[in-house]
Amino acid sequence: MHKRTVAGVTGKGEITLLEQDLPEFGENQVLIKVHASLISPGTEVSSIKNLRMSPDAERQTSPFGYANAGEVLEIKGNGKDIMPGTRVAAMGAGYASHANYAVVPINLVVPIPDSITYDQAAYACLGATAMHAINRTIPQLGEYGIVLGLGIIGNLAAQLSLLSGARVIAWEAMSERIAIAKKCSIENVVNVREQGSVNETKQFASPYGADFAIVAFGGEATDAFKSAMSCMKVSADRHAMGRIVLVGGAEVTLKGGASTGNLDIRSSARTGPGYHDPNYEHGQDYPDAFVPFTTQRNLKEIIRLIDEGRLKVDPMTTHTIELADAAKAVDLLIDYPGQAMGVVLQMSH
Repeated sequence: MHKRTVAGVTGKGEITLLEQDLPEFGENQVLIKVHASLISPGTEVSSIKNLRMSPDAERQTSPFGYANAGEVLEIKGNGKDIMPGTRVAAMGAGYASHANYAVVPINLVVPIPDSITYDQAAYACLGATAMHAINRTIPQLGEYGIVLGLGIIGNLAAQLSLLSGARVIAWEAMSERIAIAKKCSIENVVNVREQGSVNETKQFASPYGADFAIVAFGGEATDAFKSAMSCMKVSADRHAMGRIVLVGGAEVTLKGGASTGNLDIRSSARTGPGYHDPNYEHGQDYPDAFVPFTTQRNLKEIIRLIDEGRLKVDPMTTHTIELADAAKAVDLLIDYPGQAMGVVLQMSH
């Protein structure tokens, strides 16, 4: 076996299928027979939309995708707890593409139990992104939090905040995503098109105010950020307090100093420490005592929570589509964002 089928993106943002040689199989990497991959409705779809609006004539057609699941066929080097035949979740741009076969570094791969489906396991990467955001947010038992946006990342961040013991209210504009959130046990949701999100949130967090907020959507977000800021707890000297974490690609314009009080405004990047460090990806672990929640541990924790039934991903899967129809899958996410959210590509072999 030397060839694979992979979904590619052209410089015009068109989706096509490529027949190409397998990527070079290097040391401390695994060859995976992929069964399912998840399209990210945020980063991936946004980049494709940008190409459609502003085509790049110099861009070569190239594979896309970074979250899949399958079974290991072969290992080169140190496989750690992975063996041929192991069912795994895998991630990584340039590695875990939307393809029927993938070659992925060992620390971007985690085993999955037989009780988890490949479709469920494909959520591990976005789950790790949400978990890293939670590790940056540090929700505490009994605290009040706001999650802005109930796409996949926002939904998972809200669920993880609830699992941490926080009381959470979410803001969302799409009624379909609100319905999905309810199925994921996110009970307190404000439809920002129909309700006053600030008043609802202040009542929810009364008399304390919100301790944290997670901004989990992309695009212009200054007004939404300021609305969330107005719901945060306030000190006796009238300074806003608490943590606001940006995990989506939100664009926010703010003044410093007294205008933002003593808020901790944090960014949360990717899936956790280690991702995009080639040495880490290929097996060089960080010291657990100093870096407890690496990318791989985040992946493992997400898989464990799904397996325990504590983290719900099935309600987010709105469509399962064959890899051959990847163009249709992307068009659904772009043209019908209210109807399509978790779109899983399934592979035929």
